[in-house]
Amino acid sequence: MNAPGHTAPPLDVPWDDLVTAALIGTGRRGAPTAPRPGQDPALALLDAAALHTVRRRAAALPVAAGRRPEPAPPDPRPPLPEAARRRLALLLGERAGGGDRRRTAAPDLVELLPQWLTAANARGYRPPDALLPGLLDAARARTDLRPEALAFAGPRGRWLAGLNPQWAYALRSHPPGPGAASPVSPASSGPPDATGLDGLRRVWREGLFAERLAALTAVRRHDAAAGRELLAGTWATERAEDRQAFLGALRDGLSPDDEPFLEAALSDRGRSVRSLAAELLAVLPGSALTARMAARARTCVALDQGVVVVEAPHECDDGMRRDGISAKPPSGRGARSWWLSGIVEATPLSVWPDRLGVPGAAEAVALPVADGWRPDLHAAWCRAAVRQRDAAWARALLGPPTTPPAPEGSPGRDPARLLTVLPAAERADWVARFVAAHGLSDAFRPIGVCAVPWAEPLGRAVVDALEIARDTGGYPWSFSGVMGLAERCLDPDQADRLAVLAAPAGADDAPREDAAPPGAAGYWAEAFQRLAGTLRLRAVMRAELAG
Repeated sequence: MNAPGHTAPPLDVPWDDLVTAALIGTGRRGAPTAPRPGQDPALALLDAAALHTVRRRAAALPVAAGRRPEPAPPDPRPPLPEAARRRLALLLGERAGGGDRRRTAAPDLVELLPQWLTAANARGYRPPDALLPGLLDAARARTDLRPEALAFAGPRGRWLAGLNPQWAYALRSHPPGPGAASPVSPASSGPPDATGLDGLRRVWREGLFAERLAALTAVRRHDAAAGRELLAGTWATERAEDRQAFLGALRDGLSPDDEPFLEAALSDRGRSVRSLAAELLAVLPGSALTARMAARARTCVALDQGVVVVEAPHECDDGMRRDGISAKPPSGRGARSWWLSGIVEATPLSVWPDRLGVPGAAEAVALPVADGWRPDLHAAWCRAAVRQRDAAWARALLGPPTTPPAPEGSPGRDPARLLTVLPAAERADWVARFVAAHGLSDAFRPIGVCAVPWAEPLGRAVVDALEIARDTGGYPWSFSGVMGLAERCLDPDQADRLAVLAAPAGADDAPREDAAPPGAAGYWAEAFQRLAGTLRLRAVMRAELAG
């Protein structure tokens, strides 16, 4: 260290000169830096080397200090209870630490983070400032965390994300509205005033892609027409990939007022832009595109003596391509089947009862279809029901839960997607009866779309099916996907029943004829023990958040 009042060694001496002097010796070559009065030349060399070493370790040349960022905005939400704060630190630390992720009897803390965030958001807590970097890192690594993580991070988290390019996803996937403090928009309450809109327009003109998308989304959410006009003003100069992302912002507040702009986008030079514009128009009731698709559908599908007959298109003409139907089918798919599916999928479902002379969806689905077209027609109806959020058609296409499931990968109905259209309680009841009828082999995807925590009938059906699988000689790893879902989705009140299942059978119990092999019993006991332990931990986490 230099003594007070002494000048530090100069920074303009190259590192190589210092190394050469050290190798040859200051006695022979002399020190490349002038020593202080009375200082040994060798010590002057070491001072200069120490200063260069610190600079090299900092990985940057000395520069003038940059402008300080604006202060972080306030977050008026209440802080976490102390026990919940410690729990969050543990969950984030487990995620960052990685560690041994093999399945053991101990709960997997990483998989508990999503529901912890959901519960914390439901109670309106704000995170500790010190844990915001870990929270943003976790959401960067797992896209499924982002909605809840960014809602929990709040205005201070979005402010922090604006200072680190690695967290730029926060501006794209959860753009702050004009009512939130962020690098994009100033803090305010309610819809943006003239000053806030001016700032957002300036970001739209001058910002980076993520910032522009955030600004466009913020304007669109509060004033749909203003957002559309903002996009229209620069549309011709945007890159195709950017146009597609910006067009997606019009999903918020989509209305008939957007139709002229979207119709023009059908002629865009970018194929992905045309496809997205057609998709948005297809869910816009009464749009000209749905009318054109309905006219095509009527020429393709009709009823003849109580049987649905299909005449798929023989070519994909210019009008079909403009309306979003790709002329080239995917590998393994026939061209005519592909074109028919595109037409039926974009046709309003309200067309079909009248076209087929039936009262409603259930009767239309029950009609026989000639010449093997039933799988293609029903698959297109399934996608239309999901796109149009039509519960009556989804219910009809699902059919009773006792119906045997279709083989994996076969065309036709897709129960998991159709279930997303139904109300949560009806969805859980259908899946519970499906599990009771067919077990767990084909239940993973339907179970995965049910609301969390699972309703009591569904939770009971899953535990019953796991018990049956154990008793009939299965192994727990054959149901690892369902077991993982159960850890996160079963109601913690099921823990006591699972603890009973985890207990080893008594020595005096007489073995049953259909009992599982001795080795399998131990694996099941460990799996049920882990599941019961996870449910108890979730109950503790819930109590911690309750304060």
